[in-house]
Amino acid sequence: MVIPSPAGRRFDAVLCDLDNVIRFYDMSRVAALERAAGLPEGTTAEVAYAPEVDQPLLLGRIGKEEWVEAVARGLRQVVSPAQARELAVAFAAAPSWADQAVVSVLRRIGERMPLVLVTNATAELEDDLPALGLADLADHVVSSARVGVVKPDRVIHDIAAGRAGVPGERCLFVDDSPENVRAAAALGMTGVHYRHPRDLLAAAAPVLGV
Repeated sequence: MVIPSPAGRRFDAVLCDLDNVIRFYDMSRVAALERAAGLPEGTTAEVAYAPEVDQPLLLGRIGKEEWVEAVARGLRQVVSPAQARELAVAFAAAPSWADQAVVSVLRRIGERMPLVLVTNATAELEDDLPALGLADLADHVVSSARVGVVKPDRVIHDIAAGRAGVPGERCLFVDDSPENVRAAAALGMTGVHYRHPRDLLAAAAPVLGV
């Protein structure tokens, strides 16, 4: 039996990104090391997040230490080997924290409908979530390192919708990447480009009654 959704509600599940929506990183030490090395702030991130460096980690094909070495190798083009290694290690070890304003909204959503985290993440995610106090936040977690595909590939969106147990067109998809949001919208999902907690709160208003 299909139970109709309340009037005005366009979704019956929420698929939410993790990094830069819920989890944020403190890169102050990396920025200080970059300044000391005479590098523009963000240089390390550019190297670390280059697809050829980042994707093998996010697909679960290499471990974190191999990724650190790949980042250091890229940085050796602009700084000494010792500086490159120090920057890569500091980047990988940057502390993270969860935005409790977002967590609070998501917990309220999770009381009313399925909530699935869908994230391009490393194989360490299973340890990261409890450390952040998020082990019980979502009904399901779809990690790229476990399913072997990264956003914006439609396959990971389909997996997440399947875990939620609702058709893709009845999913609200929340992500900080416009590319990922466009990919979800192309599948019929309701997409939200996340920049601030109010973006999530506004999208969830039909569910939360605010």
